[in-house]
Amino acid sequence: MNKVYLHSSTIRVWHWLNALIVLILLITGIQLRVPGIEIFPTFSMAVWIHKYAGFAMAASFIFWLIYEIVTPSFRRHYLLRPADARLMGQQIFYYGVGIFKGKENPSIPTPEAKFNPLQKIAYGSVMLIFTPVIVVTGILFSDIFFFRSAIDLMYGIRVLDALHVIAAYIFLLYFVVHVYMSTLGHNIFSHTKAMIVGYEEEPHEAFSQSETAHK
Repeated sequence: MNKVYLHSSTIRVWHWLNALIVLILLITGIQLRVPGIEIFPTFSMAVWIHKYAGFAMAASFIFWLIYEIVTPSFRRHYLLRPADARLMGQQIFYYGVGIFKGKENPSIPTPEAKFNPLQKIAYGSVMLIFTPVIVVTGILFSDIFFFRSAIDLMYGIRVLDALHVIAAYIFLLYFVVHVYMSTLGHNIFSHTKAMIVGYEEEPHEAFSQSETAHK
């Protein structure tokens, strides 16, 4: 096995804090949206927690964006490259068919390229499209009287609400898929362990093949 360093300590701490924030938002959001569900003692408590967890998410996003801009991380791990186009079909086949037949993942994470093409699209979409949407709409919802002019520019509270809820459902779907995908390493806990310690263990043969493919 090769120990491959994939995640810096900064990203690991950010990841788990951000995951906690998203989980809190999802739980409180369920109570706010689904009648009859009482996870927290009162509705007003759920509103208060949801509101300030939303502010925490805004801060988390700003931190992530600055980190990605000032380090090589975004260019190295998120930008799609010609090699990704060649791997796209193989990756789709792997997730749809190959994984259930015991096939090897065509994309093995390396320090220079830790995300496969589909992960780049998924993570990039969540962080650069849906996170800004849910953060901005959430901030506007935090004080609809103060932000009334901005809400009117968005064609009113109903459109604002629809955008916020759609983004929330996408986050819920992403959360479920992300948890499932975290079990698809060489063992069920390898990806999760890597996000704790920074290193992931990969078979020597697979790592060598991946290094060749990314050159």
